[in-house]
Amino acid sequence: MATDLIGYLLAVLVGVSLGLIGSGGSILTVPILVYVMGVNPILATAYSLFVVGTTSLVGGVQNAIQKKVDFKTVFIFGIPSIVAVYLTRAYLMPLIPDVLFSIGDFQFTKPIALMVLFAIVMIFASISMIRPCPHCKDADAGEIKYNYPMILLEGALVGTLTGLVGAGGGFLIIPALVLLAKMPMKLAVGTSLFIIAVKSLLGFTGDLQGSETIDWTLLSTFTGLSVVGIFIGIFLSKKIEGNKLKFAFGWFVLVMGIYILIKELFL
Repeated sequence: MATDLIGYLLAVLVGVSLGLIGSGGSILTVPILVYVMGVNPILATAYSLFVVGTTSLVGGVQNAIQKKVDFKTVFIFGIPSIVAVYLTRAYLMPLIPDVLFSIGDFQFTKPIALMVLFAIVMIFASISMIRPCPHCKDADAGEIKYNYPMILLEGALVGTLTGLVGAGGGFLIIPALVLLAKMPMKLAVGTSLFIIAVKSLLGFTGDLQGSETIDWTLLSTFTGLSVVGIFIGIFLSKKIEGNKLKFAFGWFVLVMGIYILIKELFL
């Protein structure tokens, strides 16, 4: 089908986004799967975990080779995040009723709720891209200091969000690492990719226990093209200034988030 072909071409953009600015993978993946390829929103969030997890792993390994990953932080931040995303996908999601409430003829269903929550996440993510964290600038490597209670709490919250909407949460993880662990920006980006990869892929295993049937042909093709995209993005990042792209991408994400809210609630 023509829509599937368009969806696969757009999958390359998912990887390009991750390669260029280190985020935006899930923000593109879920709308492409739902609105272009006709995948059920609940299943799309599961697919997003696999796509973004695999693609981020490629980027994370690249950063690890360049010594831009702090594995102690991956462990400290990752453990509560991994536990939260797995429990959310395996146990919390099945508990959410198919219809949350009704107003007249309008039914606020589980798929609508997930897309509305995803749109809200998109809007918050866009704000962080348009108006970057003032503390999130490149700095000389110094001693990393850990605020353990806050890092553990942040990890659990990001994991729950990832489990609900399939978002990697890079826009939350990177500022947290910079502010809570006093980590240099470049190290935070590489470390974030590894955290996203591990928690997303392990979170996806929670869906394998469910009743949903995984379309492995679609998923593997989409993921493979996304991985191709991240290599393109890494190559382009050496020639294009990432901050300007992040600003423009932020406005695009904001418009998309508002569109999804209007479409799901009013159209």
